[in-house]
Amino acid sequence: MAKELVEKMMHKFIPDPEVIKCHKSLQFLGQKLHDPNLWHINRRSICMAFAVGLFGAWIPTPGQMAIAAAMAIYFRANLPISVALVWLTNPITMPPLFYFAYQVGLWSMNLPASDNFDFSLTGMLSGLGDVWQPFLMGCFILGVVSAAAGYFVIKQFWAYHVKQKWQNRHYLGQKFARYRVFHSTEWRQQ
Repeated sequence: MAKELVEKMMHKFIPDPEVIKCHKSLQFLGQKLHDPNLWHINRRSICMAFAVGLFGAWIPTPGQMAIAAAMAIYFRANLPISVALVWLTNPITMPPLFYFAYQVGLWSMNLPASDNFDFSLTGMLSGLGDVWQPFLMGCFILGVVSAAAGYFVIKQFWAYHVKQKWQNRHYLGQKFARYRVFHSTEWRQQ
């Protein structure tokens, strides 16, 4: 069920992999774009895609999508899902998430919050010296934690889903076997 839902969403919003593979500006990647794990939906590629995408979401630079795509190619993760997950940090969610990253960085480095921060262009540029180290440390910590959590949560979800499918198949098999026994001609003759 989950696999079918993901496939349906991918076919609706994402261009055909053959079109992407043949794009002129991506030819420098060569055969790497032809790896089936970049496009197929299987347990390994989806788990890695969540790890890559969630880590990439915490990278505080423009070009997060390109970085996530490069990481997806390197780790052989599902490319469309890796790139899509980067959009968790979008212009609306970025300020609170990155402030949280700054707070995590302060906590991890055991530093007090900078109190000389002025919300103006000159204030931001002068206060950047106090903020960048805890901010980047917080982004790194949250990226690693998010990637690990995403990988293992999706892996457990996938295992649970497969187990449910097998149990349903087993239950239906038993039900069908009882039906066959009940309706068989040998049983009626007795």
